[in-house]
Amino acid sequence: MFSKAGLSIFVYGTRIGNAPPPPFLRFRSSNYFIIGTISLAVFTSLGHISLFFGSSSLTFCIDAICGWFADRSTSRRVPLLLGLLAVGASTALLCVGKSLALLIAGRACQGVSGAFVWTVGLALISDSIEKEEMGQAMGYIALAMSLGSIAGPLLGGVVYAKAGYYAVFAMGFALIGFDIFLRLIMIEKSSAAQWSLPNDTSTPPVGVTPSWRPESKDEIAPVPPPVLTSESEKSPSTKRTIRRLPPMITLLRIPRLLASMFGCFVQAASLAAFDSSLPLYVKNTFHWTSNGAGLIFVCLIVPQFVAPFIGAFSDRSGPRLPTTLGLFGAIPFWVCLRFVTYDSISQKVLLCAMLSMIGFCLTLVMAPLMAEIDHVVEVEEKRRPGSLGKRGAAAQGFGLFNTAFALGTLIGPLWAGFVIDKAGWGTMGWTLGLLSGVAAAATLIWTGGKIKLNGKEGRISGATVV
Repeated sequence: MFSKAGLSIFVYGTRIGNAPPPPFLRFRSSNYFIIGTISLAVFTSLGHISLFFGSSSLTFCIDAICGWFADRSTSRRVPLLLGLLAVGASTALLCVGKSLALLIAGRACQGVSGAFVWTVGLALISDSIEKEEMGQAMGYIALAMSLGSIAGPLLGGVVYAKAGYYAVFAMGFALIGFDIFLRLIMIEKSSAAQWSLPNDTSTPPVGVTPSWRPESKDEIAPVPPPVLTSESEKSPSTKRTIRRLPPMITLLRIPRLLASMFGCFVQAASLAAFDSSLPLYVKNTFHWTSNGAGLIFVCLIVPQFVAPFIGAFSDRSGPRLPTTLGLFGAIPFWVCLRFVTYDSISQKVLLCAMLSMIGFCLTLVMAPLMAEIDHVVEVEEKRRPGSLGKRGAAAQGFGLFNTAFALGTLIGPLWAGFVIDKAGWGTMGWTLGLLSGVAAAATLIWTGGKIKLNGKEGRISGATVV
């Protein structure tokens, strides 16, 4: 059915001999198609990556393995196909599983598939999109994540009530089937360049910096090797030790990346905190049914539709301004949640307004920080060529983002539940506002490059990252 050349192109994205280009090559390798495919994959995974795993170390190991494997694969396609197998296995196990062991296995496969979606999918976007447009691309990913997180429970509940248990999985299988179809026909730009490069010199292959590509105003000079002197006899061994550090450890030594991860953690924890607290609070305060408790989350989700515009703004202004404004701006609205105390129309309007403003402020955070992680990896590769491996460490960088986000979705509901149980709804609000303020201070100092003591701000392209 498939020739050897066709099978090689389909699985590995590698051209053999004079094999003709695949049909619709330009469309299947376009930015719009790649972003749309990865956005649907994120939407399908509901944005809750590895939430099942209670151990943060296990979550970290899964993301680290996925990132390590993706960065060392000759193509992003193979890890994506492995993720597809995990998606199918998890859905089938959850559908037919009647025992605890099968349900646990299904959730485990679901966590693995989610890790592959984020680490490999975001790395693929990093490979395909110009760095000057990364924020806008990540805005679409953030939007897909938010829509998936609310559309899944809402649609699942409605379908279950109207058509029963298996109808929910039928809907899920249909969505997964469409997701699989898009991922199979998507072509990486590095693979598409095998046909476009000889005949179209105006389209450079992905991964190769073209001579015409506009460079930033502040060039990044590689760090020169240390000059050995008689006063430092141990410096050669120290140098060898640093160069042998795994890329993941190298990235974790960069304060700028740690600040971005902390911001992602706070954003995820802030949204996830409402998962366990908001439905119960509106039920007890306003005597709403489960439908009303579910629809109140629309106030948090609607602001997410501006995420692509926020990402485009961060591409022009840098990530520091939107992330700091978002985290600082959310503080008063967190505190004002304490004023919602009794059942009335004005109190309901006040709660919806506070939730909408919190949702908007958190929208200012995610897309710029996701793009910032990619920028940090790029800067480190330019400053220390070869320190992150031959293919770089984009997937491992997004694996760290995945870990921070997963920890946020795990800790957020626990934080809200324990605080409300001990001190009430109002205390939960101001404590999360305090956490947001700490994250705002970190992003103000480090995001986009550390602020210098002399008042000069490090630019993204030439910032000191160590």
